[in-house]
Amino acid sequence: MQEYPIKRGLTKDLEPRVIAELKNCFGKDAEKTGKGYRIGSGALKRLDVIIGPEGKSLIIDTESDMTVSDEIIMDTNKRFRKFLDAATGFSTKERVKRAKSVAGDA
Repeated sequence: MQEYPIKRGLTKDLEPRVIAELKNCFGKDAEKTGKGYRIGSGALKRLDVIIGPEGKSLIIDTESDMTVSDEIIMDTNKRFRKFLDAATGFSTKERVKRAKSVAGDA
């Protein structure tokens, strides 16, 4: 499980944006679960998205399908990064930088 902070100013409409971006990036409607939303696509058997405390983060849990081809894995990774960019408001580079600064503080 991984927690991703949401960029300031983007927390207001987080839930509808998450649902829309899951469909936009993966081409499937998300299934509502008890805590959040679930989708399966490509190399992801399961992608669970839960809106964190106070709506200031996304908690994401995934289960991979190791039987798919490298092309499908690469496409799924690209779609996942695109989803994170749109849902959190941070680029991949910004998320890595923030993760490093948090790890350095710990």
